[in-house]
Amino acid sequence: MIIVDKALEARAALGKPVKVAMIGAGFMGRGIANQIINSVPGMELVAIFNRHIDTAKRAYLEAGIEDIRVVSNLADLEDTIAQGQYAVTEDAMLLCEAEGIEAIIEVTGTIEFAAHLVMSAIAHQKHIILMNAELDGTIGPILKVHADRAGVILTACDGDQPGVEMNLYRFVKSIGLTPLLCGNIKGLQDPYRNPTTQEGFAKRWGQNPAMVTSFADGTKISFEQAIVANATNMKVAKRGMLGYDYTGHVDEMTKMYDVDQLKELGGIVDYVVGTKPSPGVFVFATHDDPKQRHYLNLYKLGEGPLYSFYTPYHLCHFEVPLSVARAVLFHDAVLAPIAGPVVDVVATAKIDLKAGETLDGIGYYMTYGQCENAEIVKQENLLPMGIAEGCRLKHDLAKDQVLTYDDVELPEGRLCDKLRAEQTTYFAPAKTLILAK
Repeated sequence: MIIVDKALEARAALGKPVKVAMIGAGFMGRGIANQIINSVPGMELVAIFNRHIDTAKRAYLEAGIEDIRVVSNLADLEDTIAQGQYAVTEDAMLLCEAEGIEAIIEVTGTIEFAAHLVMSAIAHQKHIILMNAELDGTIGPILKVHADRAGVILTACDGDQPGVEMNLYRFVKSIGLTPLLCGNIKGLQDPYRNPTTQEGFAKRWGQNPAMVTSFADGTKISFEQAIVANATNMKVAKRGMLGYDYTGHVDEMTKMYDVDQLKELGGIVDYVVGTKPSPGVFVFATHDDPKQRHYLNLYKLGEGPLYSFYTPYHLCHFEVPLSVARAVLFHDAVLAPIAGPVVDVVATAKIDLKAGETLDGIGYYMTYGQCENAEIVKQENLLPMGIAEGCRLKHDLAKDQVLTYDDVELPEGRLCDKLRAEQTTYFAPAKTLILAK
């Protein structure tokens, strides 16, 4: 989206910067704050929420902002924004409700908490930029329905792999090819990693061990590829994806996929481990025109039938402000579900589980997530990974067994369960009325 820079410069010249608030000020949130404040003319980060107010202040302080006002009610927040000052708060709902905020960046990685925030933001006409594939992959389709009704954008973001994949997918389609595979390149995949095994790495980079674990155990990439599938109508070739290990260059992998199978499935999402360039994303596509295939061969993309396109980096927080600008200035979503879920992420036992235990969260000790096609999830009543936390087990379950709703008791009163049920009903196939002859 090269036009974004000029559009932001125009807002800056008019003295009407895009005003955005951020929910969550952890490792990635602090990077976003620094980027907006110091590198994005035409945009202002006017308010930050974090559960611990000092962490919210830290995000501003690290970006060079020292004049920070702590607010605890809506009137004070709106007054702070109107005066051109910066606000921090321990009440996230204030950011969703306040006048003067055009968009919300959600960076919590939560499900239940984030569901409440997004619904409130939609109700108050705020665009929502999610750095939260977990929420999107669990109830994104129904949240998109609510956002569409309100006339606001709900989108994943540039910089994270799904957004980079979608940008590449849109580019490849725009030049006349048919994408058949959206891929994500990983350096490690081990479903049995946990916060203890990942503690050293997390400490080295100042990250949360559970978040790092979700990368290592495959849960994060499953959510990422699920939301790409939901935005492209692609499927997975099998539960958990194919997940090839290959140490060569991604261009060489075009011969490893069956084009007829890809076409039959309508395209697939997948990941590879150890492939170069890493980290990065790729799209494999075909072209039906033999004249254009001749040109593609001339331009060093080979003879096909699959042609490889890749981006050899993803710059995470650096690109998130571009997503804000696309939503606010162009009403363009980086990545959002087309309709109902095409691929879900299902909870799978990381260890042997015992009846009566309560499941811990994403990136912890008890479960990991795997991609599965949504129709199979529905047929087998499988438990979504984003719903699993807090559920109480009714039965013993063996390591690597996929959980079902019949295996657990859900916590009472959760909005995420209500929205998930609404999503299932809303996107249920229409019943065919058979008339007696």
